Amino acid sequence: MNKFQNENLLDRLVRLLIAELLLVGGYYWLGGGWQALVIFLGFVMLFTAAMGFCGLYKLIGLDTKKMYPNNPGKVLIVTFGFLLLALPVVGSYYSDFFTKKFFIEDFNKMNGLYKQTLFNTGQDKRAESIDNYNQLVVEFANFENKYKKYKPVIIRGDDKFDADLLNVSQKLTEAKDKVNNGDLKALHKDLEFIRLVFQDILKRNNFSMIGIALVDFHDSMEVVIEAGDKKDSQAVSRAYPDASEKLRLVEEMANDEEIQGLRADLNSMQDAAISNKPEELPTKGAKLKASFIKVYLKRN
Repeated sequence: MNKFQNENLLDRLVRLLIAELLLVGGYYWLGGGWQALVIFLGFVMLFTAAMGFCGLYKLIGLDTKKMYPNNPGKVLIVTFGFLLLALPVVGSYYSDFFTKKFFIEDFNKMNGLYKQTLFNTGQDKRAESIDNYNQLVVEFANFENKYKKYKPVIIRGDDKFDADLLNVSQKLTEAKDKVNNGDLKALHKDLEFIRLVFQDILKRNNFSMIGIALVDFHDSMEVVIEAGDKKDSQAVSRAYPDASEKLRLVEEMANDEEIQGLRADLNSMQDAAISNKPEELPTKGAKLKASFIKVYLKRN
C-alpha cells in the first residue's frame, strides 16, 4: 500500500483535523442538504487521511510524500495529537452547549411575544393585543422557518416538532380576524392551546425550565456587565432592576448555594454602582459572569 500513498505524515494529520472539524460542525450546526454534504466531505477527508492516498492528487500529479518526505518534528506531531484528541471532545461539548443556548434564546424571544399577546387579550386590551400579535406572527414565522430546516441535537429526535409548529401556525392564522375585531377574551382562551403545545415541546425534549429562565436572565446580566466594563455606575443601576427581576424568577424555581452566590455577585455590582466605585465594576462583572457559567453548566 505504501507505494500507492501520495500524502506525507503532516498532510494526513491536517486532513484528520479538517475531517473532525467538518464532522463536528456538520453534525451540530447544519441541517438538510448542507449537513449531508459537509459530513460526506468529512468522511472523505477521514478516509484519505487513513489511507494516505488522495485521488485528486493523483489526477493533478501531486505527491506530498515525495515532495516533502521528512516527517514533521516531535513538537508538531504532539501538538497535532493533542488537537486531534481534544477537538472532538471540546468541540462536541461546546457545540451542544451553544446550539441548545441559541435555540432557547430564539424560543424565548418568540415565546415572550406570545405571553404578551396572551396577557393583553385576557385584559381585553385591543391596541396592545394587535401590536403584540403582529410582532408574534413575524417572530414565529422566523422561528418556524429556521427550525424546520435546521434541527439542533436537542430537538433532532422529536418527530412531533414540525407538526406542533404547523398547529401553532394555523392557530395564529385563525386568530387574525379575532384579534382585530373579535371577542378578545374568547380569543385568549383559544390561544391557551399554544401554551400547552410549547410546554409539551419543552417537556418532550427534556428542557430544564430553570435553564430557560437562566438564559433569559443572561441577556439582562450581560447589559449590567457591559456597563460595568465601561465603569459606568449609572448604566449599571439602570440595568440592574431588569436583571434582578429575571434572577428572581430563577430563584423561585431553585435557590441553592450557587444561585445565592449569583444573587450576591449581582447585588455586589449594584452596591458598587450606588457607592460610586466604578473602578471595582469590571472585576465584579467578571466574577458575576463566572458565577453564571457555574450555575448554568450545573443546571444544563
